Amino acid sequence: MEATPHTALTVVALGFVLAFVLGATAQRTHFCTLGAVSDWVNIGDTGRMRMWLLAIAVAMLGAQAMHAAGWVNLGRSIYTGSQFNWGGYLIGGLCFGAGMVLASGCGAKTLVRIGAGNLKSLVVLLVLGISAAMTLRGLFGQWRLQWLQPLSIDLARWSLPTQDLPALLAGGAAAPALTIAVVVAVAGSILAFVFSSPDFRRNREAIAGGLIVGLVVVAGWFVTGSLGYRENPDTLEMTFYATNSRAAESFSFVAPVAYTLELLMMWTDRSLGLTFGIAAVLGMIAGSASAALLTGSFRWESFTSAADMRAHLLGGVLMGFGGVSAMGCTIGQGLSGLSTLALGSFVTFGAIVAGAVATMRWQVWRLERAG
Repeated sequence: MEATPHTALTVVALGFVLAFVLGATAQRTHFCTLGAVSDWVNIGDTGRMRMWLLAIAVAMLGAQAMHAAGWVNLGRSIYTGSQFNWGGYLIGGLCFGAGMVLASGCGAKTLVRIGAGNLKSLVVLLVLGISAAMTLRGLFGQWRLQWLQPLSIDLARWSLPTQDLPALLAGGAAAPALTIAVVVAVAGSILAFVFSSPDFRRNREAIAGGLIVGLVVVAGWFVTGSLGYRENPDTLEMTFYATNSRAAESFSFVAPVAYTLELLMMWTDRSLGLTFGIAAVLGMIAGSASAALLTGSFRWESFTSAADMRAHLLGGVLMGFGGVSAMGCTIGQGLSGLSTLALGSFVTFGAIVAGAVATMRWQVWRLERAG
Protein backbone atom coordinates (compact mmCIF):
# COMPACT_ATOMS: atom_id res chain seq x y z
CA MET A 1 0.00 0.00 0.00
CA GLU A 2 1.32 3.42 -0.95
CA ALA A 3 2.06 6.01 1.71
CA THR A 4 -0.07 9.12 1.99
CA PRO A 5 0.99 12.62 3.10
CA HIS A 6 -0.46 11.73 6.50
CA THR A 7 1.37 8.41 7.07
CA ALA A 8 4.24 9.89 9.09
CA LEU A 9 1.85 12.13 11.03
CA THR A 10 -0.31 9.12 11.91
CA VAL A 11 2.70 7.23 13.28
CA VAL A 12 3.83 10.22 15.34
CA ALA A 13 0.35 11.01 16.67
CA LEU A 14 -0.37 7.42 17.68
CA GLY A 15 3.08 7.17 19.25
CA PHE A 16 2.23 10.16 21.44
CA VAL A 17 -1.19 8.77 22.38
CA LEU A 18 0.16 5.33 23.28
CA ALA A 19 3.01 6.83 25.30
CA PHE A 20 0.49 9.08 27.06
CA VAL A 21 -1.36 5.94 28.15
CA LEU A 22 1.94 4.32 29.16
CA GLY A 23 3.01 7.33 31.22
CA ALA A 24 -0.36 7.66 32.94
CA THR A 25 -0.42 3.93 33.69
CA ALA A 26 3.10 3.94 35.12
CA GLN A 27 2.25 6.91 37.32
CA ARG A 28 -1.04 5.46 38.52
CA THR A 29 0.09 1.85 39.13
CA HIS A 30 3.69 2.61 40.20
CA PHE A 31 5.02 0.49 37.34
CA CYS A 32 8.78 0.81 37.69
CA THR A 33 11.49 -1.60 36.57
CA LEU A 34 13.97 -0.26 39.13
CA GLY A 35 11.29 -0.54 41.80
CA ALA A 36 10.69 -4.13 40.71
CA VAL A 37 14.33 -5.04 41.28
CA SER A 38 14.64 -2.94 44.45
CA ASP A 39 11.53 -4.42 46.09
CA TRP A 40 12.74 -7.93 45.30
CA VAL A 41 16.32 -7.41 46.53
CA ASN A 42 15.72 -5.22 49.56
CA ILE A 43 12.43 -6.43 51.04
CA GLY A 44 11.67 -9.67 49.19
CA ASP A 45 8.49 -8.26 47.61
CA THR A 46 8.01 -9.55 44.06
CA GLY A 47 4.79 -7.66 43.28
CA ARG A 48 6.25 -5.11 40.91
CA MET A 49 8.61 -7.68 39.39
CA ARG A 50 5.59 -9.83 38.57
CA MET A 51 3.88 -6.78 37.02
CA TRP A 52 6.94 -6.24 34.79
CA LEU A 53 7.03 -9.94 33.87
CA LEU A 54 3.30 -9.89 33.09
CA ALA A 55 3.90 -6.98 30.71
CA ILE A 56 6.72 -8.97 29.06
CA ALA A 57 4.50 -12.02 28.56
CA VAL A 58 1.64 -9.94 27.13
CA ALA A 59 3.99 -8.05 24.80
CA MET A 60 5.56 -11.32 23.66
CA LEU A 61 2.24 -13.04 22.95
CA GLY A 62 0.79 -10.02 21.17
CA ALA A 63 3.85 -9.23 19.06
CA GLN A 64 4.36 -12.84 18.04
CA ALA A 65 0.66 -13.22 17.17
CA MET A 66 0.88 -10.20 14.85
CA HIS A 67 4.07 -11.56 13.33
CA ALA A 68 2.43 -14.93 12.69
CA ALA A 69 -0.58 -13.20 11.12
CA GLY A 70 1.68 -11.22 8.81
CA TRP A 71 0.66 -7.85 10.22
CA VAL A 72 4.18 -7.03 11.42
CA ASN A 73 7.55 -8.49 10.47
CA LEU A 74 9.63 -8.52 13.66
CA GLY A 75 12.60 -9.62 11.58
CA ARG A 76 12.76 -6.03 10.35
CA SER A 77 13.46 -4.65 13.82
CA ILE A 78 16.88 -3.76 15.24
CA TYR A 79 16.74 -6.61 17.75
CA THR A 80 16.70 -9.73 15.61
CA GLY A 81 19.62 -9.16 13.23
CA SER A 82 22.39 -11.70 12.73
CA GLN A 83 24.99 -9.52 14.49
CA PHE A 84 25.12 -10.81 18.06
CA ASN A 85 26.91 -7.98 19.87
CA TRP A 86 27.37 -9.78 23.17
CA GLY A 87 29.87 -7.19 24.42
CA GLY A 88 27.40 -4.37 23.91
CA TYR A 89 24.54 -6.34 25.43
CA LEU A 90 26.57 -7.34 28.49
CA ILE A 91 28.63 -4.21 29.21
CA GLY A 92 25.85 -1.86 28.13
CA GLY A 93 23.31 -3.71 30.22
CA LEU A 94 25.52 -3.67 33.31
CA CYS A 95 26.17 0.05 32.89
CA PHE A 96 22.48 0.79 32.41
CA GLY A 97 21.51 -1.27 35.45
CA ALA A 98 24.04 0.54 37.63
CA GLY A 99 23.01 3.90 36.19
CA MET A 100 19.33 3.49 36.85
CA VAL A 101 20.04 2.77 40.53
CA LEU A 102 22.22 5.88 40.88
CA ALA A 103 19.67 8.00 39.00
CA SER A 104 16.66 6.65 40.94
CA GLY A 105 14.98 5.21 37.87
CA CYS A 106 15.39 3.98 34.30
CA GLY A 107 14.79 6.13 31.23
CA ALA A 108 11.05 5.56 31.28
CA LYS A 109 10.78 6.21 35.03
CA THR A 110 12.81 9.39 34.58
CA LEU A 111 10.16 10.68 32.16
CA VAL A 112 7.37 9.63 34.53
CA ARG A 113 9.06 11.42 37.44
CA ILE A 114 9.48 14.59 35.38
CA GLY A 115 5.75 14.56 34.72
CA ALA A 116 5.16 14.34 38.45
CA GLY A 117 7.33 17.39 39.16
CA ASN A 118 10.74 15.85 39.88
CA LEU A 119 13.44 18.35 38.88
CA LYS A 120 16.19 15.83 39.64
CA SER A 121 14.87 13.66 36.84
CA LEU A 122 14.89 16.61 34.46
CA VAL A 123 18.63 16.96 35.05
CA VAL A 124 19.06 13.20 34.60
CA LEU A 125 17.12 13.37 31.34
CA LEU A 126 19.40 16.07 29.93
CA VAL A 127 22.56 14.20 30.94
CA LEU A 128 21.16 10.89 29.68
CA GLY A 129 20.30 12.48 26.33
CA ILE A 130 23.75 14.04 25.92
CA SER A 131 25.45 10.78 26.91
CA ALA A 132 23.27 8.83 24.48
CA ALA A 133 24.07 11.27 21.67
CA MET A 134 27.78 10.95 22.45
CA THR A 135 27.43 7.16 22.28
CA LEU A 136 25.54 7.28 18.99
CA ARG A 137 27.89 9.61 17.11
CA GLY A 138 30.33 11.23 19.54
CA LEU A 139 33.30 10.42 21.77
CA PHE A 140 31.57 7.54 23.54
CA GLY A 141 30.56 6.23 20.12
CA GLN A 142 34.21 5.96 19.13
CA TRP A 143 34.89 3.90 22.23
CA ARG A 144 31.84 1.75 21.54
CA LEU A 145 32.94 1.04 17.98
CA GLN A 146 36.55 0.48 19.01
CA TRP A 147 36.02 -1.76 22.03
CA LEU A 148 32.55 -3.31 21.89
CA GLN A 149 31.65 -3.64 18.22
CA PRO A 150 34.62 -5.93 17.39
CA LEU A 151 33.24 -8.43 19.91
CA SER A 152 30.14 -8.99 17.75
CA ILE A 153 29.54 -12.49 16.43
CA ASP A 154 28.13 -12.73 12.91
CA LEU A 155 25.62 -15.56 13.16
CA ALA A 156 25.24 -15.55 9.38
CA ARG A 157 28.55 -17.44 9.22
CA TRP A 158 26.68 -20.40 10.69
CA SER A 159 23.72 -19.90 8.33
CA LEU A 160 21.69 -18.24 11.07
CA PRO A 161 19.92 -15.24 9.53
CA THR A 162 18.51 -13.97 12.83
CA GLN A 163 19.12 -14.29 16.56
CA ASP A 164 15.55 -15.00 17.67
CA LEU A 165 15.21 -18.14 19.76
CA PRO A 166 13.15 -20.22 17.28
CA ALA A 167 15.69 -19.62 14.51
CA LEU A 168 18.58 -20.52 16.81
CA LEU A 169 16.86 -23.72 17.90
CA ALA A 170 16.07 -24.65 14.30
CA GLY A 171 19.56 -23.82 13.07
CA GLY A 172 18.04 -21.53 10.44
CA ALA A 173 14.57 -20.46 9.42
CA ALA A 174 12.14 -21.76 12.02
CA ALA A 175 8.91 -23.52 11.13
CA PRO A 176 5.74 -21.81 12.42
CA ALA A 177 5.04 -24.74 14.72
CA LEU A 178 8.42 -24.35 16.43
CA THR A 179 7.90 -20.61 16.86
CA ILE A 180 4.50 -21.19 18.44
CA ALA A 181 5.99 -23.83 20.76
CA VAL A 182 8.76 -21.46 21.89
CA VAL A 183 6.35 -18.58 22.45
CA VAL A 184 3.97 -20.76 24.44
CA ALA A 185 6.81 -22.24 26.49
CA VAL A 186 8.48 -18.92 27.34
CA ALA A 187 5.38 -16.77 27.81
CA GLY A 188 3.53 -19.60 29.53
CA SER A 189 6.35 -20.12 32.03
CA ILE A 190 6.42 -16.40 32.79
CA LEU A 191 2.65 -16.27 33.30
CA ALA A 192 2.73 -19.37 35.50
CA PHE A 193 5.27 -17.69 37.77
CA VAL A 194 3.45 -14.35 37.73
CA PHE A 195 0.13 -15.78 38.84
CA SER A 196 1.58 -18.34 41.26
CA SER A 197 1.39 -15.63 43.94
CA PRO A 198 -2.00 -15.37 45.66
CA ASP A 199 -1.19 -11.78 46.68
CA PHE A 200 -0.54 -10.79 43.07
CA ARG A 201 -3.71 -12.50 41.87
CA ARG A 202 -5.65 -10.27 44.26
CA ASN A 203 -3.83 -7.12 43.17
CA ARG A 204 -6.10 -5.84 40.41
CA GLU A 205 -4.16 -2.61 39.97
CA ALA A 206 -0.87 -4.46 39.36
CA ILE A 207 -2.54 -6.88 36.94
CA ALA A 208 -4.11 -4.01 35.05
CA GLY A 209 -0.78 -2.19 34.95
CA GLY A 210 1.04 -5.19 33.50
CA LEU A 211 -1.67 -5.83 30.93
CA ILE A 212 -1.84 -2.21 29.77
CA VAL A 213 1.94 -1.79 29.51
CA GLY A 214 2.26 -5.02 27.54
CA LEU A 215 -0.58 -4.10 25.18
CA VAL A 216 0.88 -0.63 24.59
CA VAL A 217 4.14 -2.24 23.46
CA VAL A 218 2.17 -4.52 21.11
CA ALA A 219 0.31 -1.52 19.72
CA GLY A 220 3.63 0.25 19.18
CA TRP A 221 4.81 -2.57 16.92
CA PHE A 222 1.57 -2.37 14.95
CA VAL A 223 1.82 1.40 14.47
CA THR A 224 5.37 1.43 13.10
CA GLY A 225 5.48 -2.02 11.55
CA SER A 226 2.07 -2.01 9.85
CA LEU A 227 0.44 1.41 9.66
CA GLY A 228 3.81 3.10 9.11
CA TYR A 229 5.24 0.54 6.69
CA ARG A 230 4.25 1.81 3.26
CA GLU A 231 5.55 2.15 -0.28
CA ASN A 232 7.42 5.39 -0.77
CA PRO A 233 5.88 7.07 -3.84
CA ASP A 234 9.22 8.72 -4.68
CA THR A 235 11.43 5.61 -4.56
CA LEU A 236 8.77 2.89 -4.93
CA GLU A 237 10.44 1.10 -2.02
CA MET A 238 8.76 -0.10 1.14
CA THR A 239 9.67 2.31 3.95
CA PHE A 240 9.18 2.59 7.68
CA TYR A 241 7.87 6.09 8.18
CA ALA A 242 8.75 8.29 11.16
CA THR A 243 11.15 5.91 12.88
CA ASN A 244 14.69 6.93 13.74
CA SER A 245 16.04 3.43 13.15
CA ARG A 246 14.43 3.14 9.70
CA ALA A 247 13.02 -0.16 10.99
CA ALA A 248 9.99 -1.41 12.88
CA GLU A 249 10.03 -0.07 16.43
CA SER A 250 8.13 -0.18 19.64
CA PHE A 251 8.91 1.74 22.81
CA SER A 252 12.41 2.55 24.04
CA PHE A 253 13.62 5.56 26.04
CA VAL A 254 17.35 6.18 25.65
CA ALA A 255 18.25 6.94 22.02
CA PRO A 256 14.86 8.70 21.52
CA VAL A 257 15.82 11.15 24.29
CA ALA A 258 18.98 11.99 22.31
CA TYR A 259 16.92 12.46 19.14
CA THR A 260 14.51 14.71 21.05
CA LEU A 261 17.32 16.98 22.22
CA GLU A 262 18.81 17.01 18.72
CA LEU A 263 15.49 18.09 17.21
CA LEU A 264 15.03 20.86 19.79
CA MET A 265 18.55 22.18 19.24
CA MET A 266 18.41 21.95 15.43
CA TRP A 267 14.73 22.72 14.82
CA THR A 268 15.37 24.54 11.54
CA ASP A 269 17.25 21.57 10.04
CA ARG A 270 14.78 20.27 7.47
CA SER A 271 16.34 16.80 7.55
CA LEU A 272 15.04 16.34 11.08
CA GLY A 273 11.46 15.92 12.21
CA LEU A 274 9.14 14.34 14.73
CA THR A 275 9.36 10.56 14.95
CA PHE A 276 7.63 7.78 16.84
CA GLY A 277 10.40 7.74 19.46
CA ILE A 278 10.40 11.50 20.01
CA ALA A 279 6.61 11.53 20.28
CA ALA A 280 6.88 8.72 22.83
CA VAL A 281 9.23 10.77 25.01
CA LEU A 282 6.83 13.71 25.01
CA GLY A 283 3.78 11.47 25.48
CA MET A 284 5.27 9.77 28.55
CA ILE A 285 5.82 13.09 30.28
CA ALA A 286 2.36 14.37 29.35
CA GLY A 287 0.61 11.18 30.47
CA SER A 288 2.43 11.08 33.78
CA ALA A 289 1.74 14.78 34.42
CA SER A 290 -1.95 14.32 33.73
CA ALA A 291 -2.23 11.36 36.10
CA ALA A 292 -0.21 13.14 38.79
CA LEU A 293 -2.35 16.27 38.60
CA LEU A 294 -5.61 14.30 38.62
CA THR A 295 -4.60 12.23 41.64
CA GLY A 296 -3.03 15.10 43.54
CA SER A 297 0.39 13.44 43.59
CA PHE A 298 2.22 16.18 41.67
CA ARG A 299 5.07 17.51 43.82
CA TRP A 300 8.11 19.65 43.05
CA GLU A 301 11.27 17.84 44.13
CA SER A 302 14.94 18.72 43.81
CA PHE A 303 18.37 17.50 44.95
CA THR A 304 18.96 17.19 48.67
CA SER A 305 22.75 17.46 48.57
CA ALA A 306 25.79 17.65 46.30
CA ALA A 307 26.32 13.91 46.77
CA ASP A 308 22.75 13.29 45.63
CA MET A 309 23.38 15.34 42.50
CA ARG A 310 26.69 13.60 41.76
CA ALA A 311 25.01 10.20 41.90
CA HIS A 312 22.21 11.26 39.56
CA LEU A 313 24.63 12.83 37.08
CA LEU A 314 26.75 9.68 36.98
CA GLY A 315 23.61 7.59 36.64
CA GLY A 316 22.49 9.62 33.64
CA VAL A 317 25.87 9.17 31.93
CA LEU A 318 25.86 5.41 32.53
CA MET A 319 22.29 5.01 31.29
CA GLY A 320 22.97 6.99 28.12
CA PHE A 321 26.09 4.99 27.28
CA GLY A 322 24.66 1.67 28.41
CA GLY A 323 21.28 2.06 26.73
CA VAL A 324 22.76 2.84 23.33
CA SER A 325 25.50 0.20 23.61
CA ALA A 326 22.96 -2.47 24.58
CA MET A 327 20.47 -1.23 21.95
CA GLY A 328 17.79 -0.57 24.53
CA CYS A 329 16.77 -0.03 28.14
CA THR A 330 14.47 -1.83 30.56
CA ILE A 331 11.63 -0.97 28.19
CA GLY A 332 13.50 -1.06 24.86
CA GLN A 333 15.21 -4.39 25.46
CA GLY A 334 13.32 -5.50 28.56
CA LEU A 335 9.91 -5.31 26.85
CA SER A 336 10.07 -4.44 23.14
CA GLY A 337 13.18 -6.51 22.52
CA LEU A 338 12.05 -9.52 24.55
CA SER A 339 8.77 -9.55 22.63
CA THR A 340 10.79 -10.43 19.50
CA LEU A 341 12.41 -13.40 21.30
CA ALA A 342 15.86 -12.01 20.40
CA LEU A 343 18.68 -13.70 22.31
CA GLY A 344 20.44 -10.37 22.77
CA SER A 345 17.40 -9.01 24.58
CA PHE A 346 17.51 -11.83 27.11
CA VAL A 347 21.23 -11.20 27.69
CA THR A 348 20.63 -7.47 28.11
CA PHE A 349 17.70 -8.05 30.48
CA GLY A 350 19.86 -10.26 32.68
CA ALA A 351 22.77 -7.80 32.57
CA ILE A 352 20.56 -4.84 33.52
CA VAL A 353 19.13 -6.71 36.51
CA ALA A 354 22.62 -7.89 37.54
CA GLY A 355 24.04 -4.37 37.27
CA ALA A 356 21.18 -2.97 39.34
CA VAL A 357 21.49 -5.66 42.04
CA ALA A 358 25.27 -5.22 42.28
CA THR A 359 24.93 -1.44 42.65
CA MET A 360 22.24 -1.80 45.32
CA ARG A 361 24.51 -4.18 47.25
CA TRP A 362 27.36 -1.69 46.93
CA GLN A 363 25.18 1.12 48.27
CA VAL A 364 24.17 -0.99 51.29
CA TRP A 365 27.83 -1.87 51.93
CA ARG A 366 28.80 1.81 51.85
CA LEU A 367 26.05 2.71 54.31
CA GLU A 368 27.03 -0.09 56.69
CA ARG A 369 30.67 0.90 56.46
CA ALA A 370 29.88 4.56 57.12
CA GLY A 371 27.73 3.62 60.10
